[in-house]
Amino acid sequence: MYWTMSAILFVLWVLGLISGSTEGRWVHLLLIFSMVTLILAVARRGRGALA
Repeated sequence: MYWTMSAILFVLWVLGLISGSTEGRWVHLLLIFSMVTLILAVARRGRGALA
């Protein structure tokens, strides 16, 4: 689930940059959210391997 959310947010970030109609720095929040979900996915996968 986290992998999917991360991929979707990253694609939205790229589309926001390509479209040229970015709202200043707000589009970069998508990248930050994408990285957070990616870190959660990696952490969850690592924890699952130990359990």
